Amino acid sequence: MKKFEVGKSYTHGWIGDAELFTTWLVFKRTAQTITIKTANEVRTCKINKQISEWENAESVYPLGRYSMCPILTAK
Repeated sequence: MKKFEVGKSYTHGWIGDAELFTTWLVFKRTAQTITIKTANEVRTCKINKQISEWENAESVYPLGRYSMCPILTAK
């Protein structure tokens, strides 16, 4: 399984706009959480084990979980 690495950037797209992407930098991690930041925002996210197993890569919901929420995956 691929894992988030400290110091690397990861990008996710948006369901509502195919040309819109957000990039997050991982600057801290534990076994169950990662702390990510953009230019003006810092968040700590719990790694979702169910989606991570399905994707074969760690995955988080960086903006919370709702119907069309983005999923950040360590690919």
